Amino acid sequence: MGRPSRPLLTRERIMHAALALVDEEGAAALSTTRIAARLGVKGPSLYNYVSGRGEIIDGICDLIVAEMELNPAVQPWTAALDTWARSYRAALAAHPNTVPLLAARPTRSIAALQGYANAFAVLRTAGWPEEHLLPIVQSIEYLLIGSALHLERPRHAVLPAEAIPPGLEPLLNAPPDFRAQAFETGLAALIRSFQETLNSLNHPMSVRQLGRRV
Repeated sequence: MGRPSRPLLTRERIMHAALALVDEEGAAALSTTRIAARLGVKGPSLYNYVSGRGEIIDGICDLIVAEMELNPAVQPWTAALDTWARSYRAALAAHPNTVPLLAARPTRSIAALQGYANAFAVLRTAGWPEEHLLPIVQSIEYLLIGSALHLERPRHAVLPAEAIPPGLEPLLNAPPDFRAQAFETGLAALIRSFQETLNSLNHPMSVRQLGRRV
């Protein structure tokens, strides 16, 4: 009788197992030993497919980026950015334990780099000067990452009533969806500001005239 066959070990299976491990047990649990145990193999066998923990984190990033959507066909460009930002946040919200891992590492994921290229292409087509592209994209990312980091955070510390400073009613009485409201407020403000900035770059005289009338 032959030996029982084992599932074929592949780079893709390693990355999916790593993402599942982080989703279920947190970023601190990520190790080749723990991933190998999930796959029913010995830790050293993973090194036939990946160079180490850093490459695994890049692979996790690839899987998360695959859940995001940036469609250059969506018009106007502000709607394309809005759709992308929402899908980005949804992907991070589905995998909140990965956010500290991804935020602490320089971007090396090919899928993430292609996502940047796609975002820059949308902005170029809209008429943005080259020097504005990275600040626009990263300002949206900062909002998204901050929003994702706060998804599981307690609303506020439990303190004795006498220790709470006065004037905190908006925080103490925050509705259940206050995090979603904060995200909506921040995203709308960013995109509105971007549109106004592009208008001022394209029509500087009319904007100055409007300012004088106000």
